[in-house]
Amino acid sequence: MIITSLLDTDLYKFTMMQVVLHHFPAAQVEYRYKCRTPNVNLAPYLDEIREEVHALCQLEFTEDELDYLRGLRFIKSDFVDFLGLFHLPEKCIHIDHGELPGEIAISVKGSWLHTILFEIPVLAIVNEVFFRNTCKEPGWDEGRRRLRKKMNLVIDDPALADFRVAEYGTRRRFSKQWHDEVVETMHAQMGAHFAGTSNIFLARKHGVTPLGTMGHEYLQACQALGPRLRDSQVFALETWAKEYRGDLGIALSDVYGMDAFLRDFDMYFCKLFDGARHDSGDPFQWGERLLAHYVANRVDPRTKTLVFSDALTFPRAIELAKQFSGRCKVSFGIGTNLTNDLGHEPLQIVMKMVRCNGQPVAKVSDAPEKTMCDDPAYLAYLRQVFQLPPV
Repeated sequence: MIITSLLDTDLYKFTMMQVVLHHFPAAQVEYRYKCRTPNVNLAPYLDEIREEVHALCQLEFTEDELDYLRGLRFIKSDFVDFLGLFHLPEKCIHIDHGELPGEIAISVKGSWLHTILFEIPVLAIVNEVFFRNTCKEPGWDEGRRRLRKKMNLVIDDPALADFRVAEYGTRRRFSKQWHDEVVETMHAQMGAHFAGTSNIFLARKHGVTPLGTMGHEYLQACQALGPRLRDSQVFALETWAKEYRGDLGIALSDVYGMDAFLRDFDMYFCKLFDGARHDSGDPFQWGERLLAHYVANRVDPRTKTLVFSDALTFPRAIELAKQFSGRCKVSFGIGTNLTNDLGHEPLQIVMKMVRCNGQPVAKVSDAPEKTMCDDPAYLAYLRQVFQLPPV
C-alpha cells in the first residue's frame, strides 16, 4: 500500500491537531477535494484510490512512532496519549465520480479532531495512483539529473553560504519511493543547506528536522470558532500563542491577503512571532512590505524570519535569498518542484476546508485561483468585512 504509517504526513497537521484537541475538541468540519489541472481523467482509478484509502483507515500509531512524537519539544504528553487511541474514521470520507467526465469527488465530513489527518495522505494517494497508472516509465535518471542540477545551484555558489531549503512536497509527490530518495539525497549532499522536511515519517527515517507550524485550514476554521468574523485572524494567532507559548512562531499571512494580515499583525504580534510565511502573490513585494511593517512597528527585521513556500523553484528561491540577504532571516520550502519533477506534468490538486460547525469558511488569496469557497454570499461578506476589493 502507498501509506504504511500515519506519520507519512506533514508536521503542521500534528501541530494544528494539538491545538484542536486543547481548544476546539467539539468542532465539526467539511473538506472538499479539487483538481485544478484541466482534462485529468482519474475516474478509471476510483476503485484503486478507494482501496488505498481503506488501508489508510486501518492504520494506527506504533509505540515507536509515539515515542518519536514525544521527543518533539512542542508536542504534549496528553496529545500523544490521544494519538495512541487514534485511527482515521472511514465513515467520514466519501469518494465517488465527479460531475464532469473523468472527475472524481472526495469529501470529508466529521469531527475536526478525527478528520484533520485525512488531507495529506489522501492527496498523496491520488497522485501516486494516477502516476503509477499513466507513467509506466517514470524517468528516474532524468529526475536525479534535475535534482542534482538544483542542488548544485546552491552548493557551487559561495554567496549562498546561509541558504536554507526544506522539502515540502508530500501532498503532490510523484511517489513515496521518489519522495524518500529526494530527502535522502538532499540530506546526504546539501549539508547545512538542507533545513529538513515537512514529512514526519521521512524526518524520522533520515534523522533530519521535521518542519511546520500552521496551515490555511486553522485560520479558516477560526472564522466560525472565534467571537466574530472580523477578529478571527487575531483570535487564531492568540490561540496559537496560548498553546505554544512562543514556540512554532511562524504566522501564515495569506488567508485574507497581505493588506488584512498587516492590519491585524500589530506590534504585539510582530514581537511575539518569529516571522511569517508567504504562500500566494508576488513574494518580492510581500517581503518588502513585511520588512517595512516590522520597521514601522519598531522591530528589527534582521531578528525575524521570512519563509517562502509558494510554488517555489530553486532559481526563484536563490533570487529571493539574494534580495533579502542581510536584511532578515530567510528560509524556503519547496514542494512539487522537488518531489514531482521527473519530466511529467504534476497534478495541481488540493483538499480544503469549506465548512466549520455548519458555517462556510474561505481562504481569500492574493492569487485569485487559490480562493476556494462553496458559498458565494459568504465570500462576498468576508471580502466586505476585511475590506478586500470585490472580484
